[in-house]
Amino acid sequence: MMNLTNISTVKSILEKYGFSFSKGLGQNFLINPSVCPRIAEEGNARKGFGIIEIGTGFGTLTAELAKRAEKVVAIEIDSRLIPVLKETLADFDNIKVINQDFMDTDLNKIISEEFKGLKVAVCANLPYYITSPVIMKLLESRADIESITVMVQKEAGQRLCAEVGKRESGAITVAVNYYGTASYLFNVSRGSFMPAPNVDSAVIRIDVNKKYSLEKEAEEFFFKVIKSGFSQRRKTIANSVSSQMNIKKETVYSALKEISMPENSRIEQLDMNKLILFSEILRNSK
Repeated sequence: MMNLTNISTVKSILEKYGFSFSKGLGQNFLINPSVCPRIAEEGNARKGFGIIEIGTGFGTLTAELAKRAEKVVAIEIDSRLIPVLKETLADFDNIKVINQDFMDTDLNKIISEEFKGLKVAVCANLPYYITSPVIMKLLESRADIESITVMVQKEAGQRLCAEVGKRESGAITVAVNYYGTASYLFNVSRGSFMPAPNVDSAVIRIDVNKKYSLEKEAEEFFFKVIKSGFSQRRKTIANSVSSQMNIKKETVYSALKEISMPENSRIEQLDMNKLILFSEILRNSK
């Protein structure tokens, strides 16, 4: 089995396949030998589980997942990596690689066809530029996923795991808390990658527990409120929501009063329960 965290091995693969890292795809491959095993261990890669991996690199994390889980389905957008993976993952018979853009995949179809009788988790070293879209696709799909364990830019990890109602929170923080519970697991230094990015990373896990369950219309309205409020977070929630959603400011003031918040509140000051209640009051007052 290849040591895919060995610099000489990586350089040999680069030379053999004429591979060059793509900045456009945000390719930074892990070479720290301690990171991938830890992601696998904390990301539910174990007996009884199937794992969906998003982005493979040379297969460093893929191999660690396959050692522990029943099956791994890895989705890789870069077709140049397919022949590389056939060599680096040749020792495993429980890995299926799909050459496709993850944003175009049908998650529910993959789960029903590839993971019969298994629980499912997601593990990934995500390119920084696509972190939020990938996480939102996973959550909004309502696919039967137990957990999502991802490596992201450190700052993004802090925001994803922030407490709703605190300054560090954002729209993505609210979405994560709506669908599950986020945990900040550990930091990963920029020197753990080839090529090294300009920032440090963090590994986080979202346990999908669907603790909030609004009806479709109420849910759609809720996320419109969240998007409106955080798109102009320097403004008061009354100004941002009234202008973005065409709701009278007096109506917003009245809703804020009902949840015991002052008229000059900003959306980042409302915790999860107050956000949901605020949204429902606004929706019912239209």
